Amino acid sequence: MNDQEFEDYTLSMQELFRSKGWEFFLNDIKGGVPNVNSVEAAKDENDLFFRKGQLAVMANILNLEAQLESVIEERNNPQNSDEQEEAA
Repeated sequence: MNDQEFEDYTLSMQELFRSKGWEFFLNDIKGGVPNVNSVEAAKDENDLFFRKGQLAVMANILNLEAQLESVIEERNNPQNSDEQEEAA
């Protein structure tokens, strides 16, 4: 992705995160987590793994804004991410 495409993408995503619809969507996701995160409600092993996948998707959605901020930070400061990798 070139610089202009990256800037367009990040600006569009940031606009999305500021929207009322995004806030409603996150609240819906947060409200659904307790229903999905119930081992007792799992019918069988397959249902348990299905619920695990649902929770992973929900977590990705709930953390999307932080993930984008991290990518922006890494892209804007490539030396810092290299130094952190060398320190690890």
